[in-house]
Amino acid sequence: MSAIRGARERARTEVTAAIKEEARRQLAREGAAKLSLRAVARELGMVSSALYRYFPSRDDLLTALIVDAYDSLGAAAEQALAKADGQEPIERWGAVCRAVREWALAHPHEYALIYGSPVPGYSAPRTTVVPASRVGLALLAIVGEAHAAGALRVPGEAEVPEAVRADARALARTLGTDLPDTALAGFIAAWAQLFGLVSFELFGQFNGIVEARDEFFARSAAALGQAVGLP
Repeated sequence: MSAIRGARERARTEVTAAIKEEARRQLAREGAAKLSLRAVARELGMVSSALYRYFPSRDDLLTALIVDAYDSLGAAAEQALAKADGQEPIERWGAVCRAVREWALAHPHEYALIYGSPVPGYSAPRTTVVPASRVGLALLAIVGEAHAAGALRVPGEAEVPEAVRADARALARTLGTDLPDTALAGFIAAWAQLFGLVSFELFGQFNGIVEARDEFFARSAAALGQAVGLP
């Protein structure tokens, strides 16, 4: 019985992977808004009722693709952080930022799925929150270690509005970090700006404006790290 169960599990894993791979091809051709379970089933030579046993709805399939994309991006960021171990904080920050950009350029349609226009009618469930946090947590680890070492420049309270610091304190409680609220507020801004830089490049906003993309990104990422307070 265990051998039969193992074979069934392997078969289910293979079919699930095939469904998601075909769905990614649809994303590249049509975009997330036009993702169709029937079209995926047709391309795989399956009847729709069989595919529904793997993904009961389009939203379930979208969620699986979103979680996979966040996890893939997060893994790239974490690997870059590990490889930069022992380097200066600003260099580690730059390594993670470069990994984010490189992943986005290599996976443009998956990046668009998680950081592009919202899919009409789709609401991401809570299961996407942890995968979506992986890049931020990798960058936050760098900032936290610099703060613990006494090397982080922490803005004074007068530099950050109280309402912004209140949001930062709420996030700090959620994350369980002891980073000062003023520093965390600056980190949130830098994290958002990182993805703004990547999105501008990926979605063509730099066309005809920024040609030295590698150099521009490296300088911008370093400026973000310095704005956070990294030495």
